[in-house]
Amino acid sequence: MKNTIKKITPNSLLSAYHFLLSFLGAVFYGFPSRKLKIIGVTGTNGKSTTVFLINQILEKAGYKTASSSSIYFTTNGDIELNNLKMTMPGRFKIHKFLRRAVEAGCQYAVLEITSEGIKQHRHRFIGFDTAVFTNLTPEHIESHGGFENYKKAKGKLFQSLKPNGKSIVNLDDPNSHYFLRFAAKEKWGYTLQQGAAPVAGAAPVVKGEKIEIKKSYSSFFINNSLFIIHLLGKFNISNALAAIAVGTAEGISLEKMKLALGEIKGIPGRLEIVTKELFTVIVDYAHTPDALEKVYQTARKMSDGKLIGVLGSAGGGRDKWKRPEMGKIAEKYLDMIIITNEDPYDEDPSQIISEIVEGIKNKEVKKIIDRREAIRYALKIAEKDDVVIITGKGCELWMCVEGNKKIPWDDRKVVKEEI
Repeated sequence: MKNTIKKITPNSLLSAYHFLLSFLGAVFYGFPSRKLKIIGVTGTNGKSTTVFLINQILEKAGYKTASSSSIYFTTNGDIELNNLKMTMPGRFKIHKFLRRAVEAGCQYAVLEITSEGIKQHRHRFIGFDTAVFTNLTPEHIESHGGFENYKKAKGKLFQSLKPNGKSIVNLDDPNSHYFLRFAAKEKWGYTLQQGAAPVAGAAPVVKGEKIEIKKSYSSFFINNSLFIIHLLGKFNISNALAAIAVGTAEGISLEKMKLALGEIKGIPGRLEIVTKELFTVIVDYAHTPDALEKVYQTARKMSDGKLIGVLGSAGGGRDKWKRPEMGKIAEKYLDMIIITNEDPYDEDPSQIISEIVEGIKNKEVKKIIDRREAIRYALKIAEKDDVVIITGKGCELWMCVEGNKKIPWDDRKVVKEEI
C-alpha cells in the first residue's frame, strides 16, 4: 500500500511532505544541532569508516562526541547498533538522536549523509559546521535519474554549510572540483597522489606519502610523521586522510591523531577478518562495483592461495545496471565465484543472480540462492592459504525479503557457526 501511494503521488508533493516532516522534527526536538558542532560525511564509499575515524580522533582529543552511521549510533561512549536497515535515520529520528547528544553533553556530532537521505530532506534544519566528501562513483542512479542528479544530491550537503563552515574534499576524486565550488570559510583537500598540486580554492592539503600496505597493517607519512593503522587497503588510507584533515582543521595535533588511529584494530563489517584459523575469511560491506574492486584488490594481496568470493546484489529495482558489472569484477579477481542472495526485497532472487552472471564470460560460477548454503560451500572448498571474501552485507543485522519482511542475519555469525 505504502509503495502504491508513493508511485501515484507527484514528486513535488512527496518532496514537500519530507521537507515538512524534517521541519517538524527539528521543532519538536528544539533544533538540537544549534548546540553542537556538526560534521557531515558524504560520498559513495568509505562514509561509515570515515565517520568512525573522525569520531575516534575527536574522542581521543578529549571531546564528548556522538556519531551516526550505517554501523551504529554512539553518544558519549554509549553504543547502539544501527538495526534500521537505513544508513541515515528518518527526520524525527535524526533530530531525536541529536537531542540525546545535547543532553549527554556532547560537543560534536559526526553524521553519515546519504544521497537518498538528502533527497528526502533528512539533512534539513541541521546546520553543518564541516562537510566531508570521500569519493563519487555510480550508485542509486535509477533512483536519482542519472549520475549528475546523484552528484547534485551529494552537493546539497555542502550547500547546507554554515557561513563559517569548512569543506574537506578528496582531491584524488575526479569530481573534487565540483565540491570545491561550494562556498566555505575554509577549504581543505587531502590526497594520496605524490605529485598532486593544490587545487585552486583548497587552502591546506593533507598529503599521505611513503605509503606501505602490508598484510595486517598500512603505514604512511604526513609531514614526516609516521602513521600506522590496522586497516587494510589504499582506500582506507584515503579514509584516514579525510579524518586527519578534519582533525587538523579542528586544531588537533598530528601526534594525538596518530595515537587515536593507531588504537583502532578494525571496523565492523569493513574488511573484517572473521577467522584466520584454517584459512582467512573476510566480511565486507562492498555493494558497488568500485568498492567491490578495491576490496578484491586488497584481499588478493592477502592471499597466498585461491581467492574465493561469495557475492550478490540488492533487489527492489535498485541499480540493476550494476549487476553484470559486479559479475565482471568477480571474474577479474576471483579464482572461485559463488553468487548468492543478498537483499532481494520483492524481486526474484534467481533473476538477480542471473543478471550478475551475465557479466561473467569465461569462468565457472556456482549459483546458490540460500546465502547460508553459499557461505557453507565456500568454507567447505577453502584450503590453507586461501582467502574467502564475503561481500554485500558487512555487519548488517537483517536480510530484506519479499513482503517487506526483515529476517535476522549476520554474515560474521553465520561464518562462525559454519566453521
